Order: sequence, then C-alpha cells, then structure tokens
Amino acid sequence: MSVFLNCVSGSEAETKEESVDKEGAQVQPEVTDKDSAGLWLTASEASSLGYEEVAERLRVDIRKGLGWQEANDRRTVSGYNEFSVKNGDPPWKKYLEQFKNPLILLLLGSAVVSACMSQFDDAISITVAIVIVVTVAFVQEYRSEKSLQELTKLVPPSCHCLREGSPDTFLARELVPGDVVLLNIGDRIPADVRLFEAHDLTLDESSFTGETEPAKKNTDSVIRPNGAHSSNTNIAFMGTLVRNGTGKGVVVSTGTNSEFGSVFKMMLEEEAPKTPLQKSMDKLGTQLSIYSFAIIGFIMLVGWIQGKLIMEMFQIGVSLAVAAIPEGLPIVVTVTLALGVMRMAKRKAIVKKLPTVETLGCVNVICSDKTGTITRNEMTATVLVTSDGYIAEITGAGYNDHGQILLHTKYDFPDKARESIRQLLEVGAVCNNAIIKDEMLLGTPTEGALLAAAMKHGMDNIGNRYIRLKEYPFSSEQKMMAVHCVNKYDNNKEEIFFVKGAIEKILPKCTTYNRNGSPQPITDQKKEEFIAEAHEIGKKGLRVITMAKGSTLQDLTYMGTIGICDPPRPRVREAISILKESGVQIKMVTGDAVDTAVAIGE
Repeated sequence: MSVFLNCVSGSEAETKEESVDKEGAQVQPEVTDKDSAGLWLTASEASSLGYEEVAERLRVDIRKGLGWQEANDRRTVSGYNEFSVKNGDPPWKKYLEQFKNPLILLLLGSAVVSACMSQFDDAISITVAIVIVVTVAFVQEYRSEKSLQELTKLVPPSCHCLREGSPDTFLARELVPGDVVLLNIGDRIPADVRLFEAHDLTLDESSFTGETEPAKKNTDSVIRPNGAHSSNTNIAFMGTLVRNGTGKGVVVSTGTNSEFGSVFKMMLEEEAPKTPLQKSMDKLGTQLSIYSFAIIGFIMLVGWIQGKLIMEMFQIGVSLAVAAIPEGLPIVVTVTLALGVMRMAKRKAIVKKLPTVETLGCVNVICSDKTGTITRNEMTATVLVTSDGYIAEITGAGYNDHGQILLHTKYDFPDKARESIRQLLEVGAVCNNAIIKDEMLLGTPTEGALLAAAMKHGMDNIGNRYIRLKEYPFSSEQKMMAVHCVNKYDNNKEEIFFVKGAIEKILPKCTTYNRNGSPQPITDQKKEEFIAEAHEIGKKGLRVITMAKGSTLQDLTYMGTIGICDPPRPRVREAISILKESGVQIKMVTGDAVDTAVAIGE
C-alpha cells in the first residue's frame, strides 16, 4: 500500500420546494444532472477555454455580471452554493449498528444464555465489555462525522460580486454559475472561478492540494490540461485563499459540482471494503461461534450416550463455550485503536472509522512532498556567488533587514564586489511579487527570501525604481520568471528584462556575463564554471536561484546565483529513521534540483 502524503431558461427548470429540517435550517433542494445540464462547467473544461468562450457558454456579460432575477432563476436549477451533510440515521440506530460485528453478537448471546442460567457474574461482565466496546466505536464514528462538517467552513460566509453592473457583497451561498466574482488579498474563494483578470494573483491552495507553495494564477487558457489541479493556472478553486494580488473571474461551478465539492462527496460515500483487522475479527467471531456450538453439541451427545440429563449437559456445554470466548479481546482492540485515533487527531488527521487505524500498519511506501512537509517552508537566503566570482554570506533569518552581507575573503576591490552583489540582488528584488510589511510576508517564501536579502544590503525599495511593462510568470515547465521593465529615472527609457529561475533554463539564454559592471562574452568553459558553482551550493541542501538581465530574453547577461535555505522540520530525521526501521520506504517528491534534493535527503 502506498500513501500520497449552455444555460437553460427559467421555463425549462423544474421548480423544487425547499424543505426545513427539524432544527429549522433550510435543506438544499436536490438537483439532478438533467436539471443542471449545461448550467455549469468543470474546472478542466473551463481551463481549456478562453474566458470569452466561458462567458458565452454561461451567457453572462463579464462587464456587468448577472441580473438579480436571472441569478434567482439559475439558483432554482443549480441549487445553493453550499455543502449539505445529509441527515443520516438517528444516533440510536447508529448505536445499534455497532452490534453487527459477529464477535459482539456472540458475546451478546453468551450474556443472554449466562443470565438464563443464573450465572449473573458472567452475564454482567460480558455485558459491560459489550457496552464499552460499542460505545467507544459509536462515539468515534459520531465525532468523525462532525469533523467532516467542519470542511464546510472553507466556503466563506460572504463574497464580493458584480450584479447588474454594480459591485455588491452578499452571502456566498447565493452564488450561481455565471456570477462575476471580485478577488482581493485575504479573500477565500467562494466557488470554482475561471479568471479573466489576474494582477500578481497568487493563491494558497494548501487546503485543497496540500501544496504549501502559493500558486501563481493567470488568465491564459490551458491547451492541454494534464488532469492535475496545478495545471489549471487560470482557475481559482473553492476554499483556497488569496495570498497576494487581485483578480476577477466567472463562477463556473458551485457547491458539490465544484472540485472541492467532489472531494467532499467522496468523503461522504460508502466506506471502502473492510480493513484487514475487521476481516480478522469477523473470521474469529465466526470460528468461535462454530466451535461453541460444536462443543455444546458434542457434550450433549456424550451425556445423552451416558444417560445423563440433556439440560444438565446443555448447561455444562454452555458454560465451557462461554469460558472459551475471549470477552476481553474486543475491549483491548477497541482501546488500542481509540488511542491511535487520539494520536492521529493531535496531528490534525481525521479517522472516520476506528478499524482504519490498523490499516496504517500495512503501509510500506510513503511519498512525501519536500517543501513545507519535510522542510519548514521558511526560506532564508544564506549565500550568494556573483558572476565575477565574489562570494558572500548572508546572515540573519526571517523576512526583515536584520542581517548583513559578509564577503568571504578580503578582495582587492571591495567596492566592486559590493556593486556586483548589488546588481545581483537587484534582479531578485525587481523580478519579485512579494511584499514584506512589518516582518510579515505577503507572497511566496522564495521571493520573500530574495527581498529580505536585498533589504539587508540597503535596497529596501529598489523595485519602486522600475515600471513593470509585462510579467512572464513562473511555471513548473519553464522553471523561470521574467519581468519586462523601464527605469523611471532613465531619460532614454531603455527597456530591460530581469529574470530569475533554474540555472539550466537561464544559462542557455545568456550570451554574456557581468564582470565588474562590464558584460563579457560567455564561453562554454565559463558556463561549466557557473554550473559547478550552482551544484556546490545545491550540495549544501540549498535551493539555487539564478539571476540574469538583458535587453531581450534571448540576449541575457548572467549575474550570479543565490542559495536559499529551507531547513528540515524538527524531528524529521527521527521520524524517517523510525519509518525505515519499520520497513517503510520514503520517497521525497520535489521540483528542486537533484543536488538540493540529495542534500536534503541525506
């Protein structure tokens, strides 16, 4: 086992009456697929279409949004934008379901027989054991169902929306496909949204994908979505959080039709096949039942042959059968599993069914993400190497200017060294969307580390010197980010590209390298030297970020590299050692360079 870590008109809609549950809360009317056909799009469908086509399919003018009456008509068909946990069986019925276990039934039968035979001590002890086991299992299952309801809190109570050309704020549950949503920093996405405006927009998708690195969003259609949610860069998923920037988008799916809704439905589906422990306990209960009846029958037969009273032999047989039943076993198993559930709960893991804990013992491969899981996801720039060979250590930690840039050796021309360092840090600070305010980071940790490094060199507001003309966002395929800028104070208004990313992607685009402020032709030998320097940094477990700038993206000047530390979490080494000793293989999943991954792994 492996673990990884076209709209329909109002006349076509069938009117459905809302019902009220016993507590007075509205229950969302059930909507069939036939009712809502064409009224919403999946994230993958919307991602592959241009936003104009999405708006056309959903019959909405993105400049004005929907009208109030149109929205009400659509809600009649699509239902409210919410998750409803169906009212299941009443608690007393759920409690009785715990008696379906063959071993529990056997113990219950033993208690009844013991009471009928006036063996009240046995009857009471067995009954107490049954009550303890059944109650613990019922309480755990009841709590897990309540925990699932907490997931509905990821849908925000209100949202900012465009209706009839005017921005308005209202309950998120009132949203329908086709609504135009306005997104700002700190907003939680109320539905699956196809973006048509995105200004430096990054979303925290950790609650949905588990990935701690904020996702950069844009409005470009994805020609071939690969099925992974990370490939849908133009979709803002329900439940995710706006970490930086602003945006606008069209709601393509709501409620259980959203991607998060599909996850919610999956968690509410029928349970998976029985766990190995459940199968073993059922088998044991069946075997004990067979053996018990066999013993009773055999003793009665022997007594009848010997001429003894049948009732006397029956009582003896029942006594022996009851004595053979391990009434303490269910208690031991239940308490052990309950302790496991409590330990899992402390680590924010929901266990729906008690026996599932035992299944974790069958895991033999764990695939874990590196950033934010194995490591802290708290980036700090610790070392830099300029293109002209100057090496410096960066002290301090956190997103602030507390620290210094210290040259490794005494260079003959320290002023030239510091100027080369300034130009290197300038690229990282300008090609950057992060904001540091009062030591709080708004943006990605990697960009925050680069910004903090520039601040330690007295370059707090270097980015304000440039007007950004265009941005080429980072992607997992390109492994680089670029910004096209103009210096505000340059009378010639010369345009310049600042680029940062993986050295294997940037170096081939470099035709020169910076040497004491002068661009020099870059040779194959120099490229090998730069690659070797980057590998040395990576071997220390640092994330390597390469910097370059130039007049075009194909004619860049190599500026150097910066090493960023993302230290392992406390007790990671201990946890991995325990897993290895238990025969579990650990696989680290990362997009970092091989040298960095190897260093972290070691």
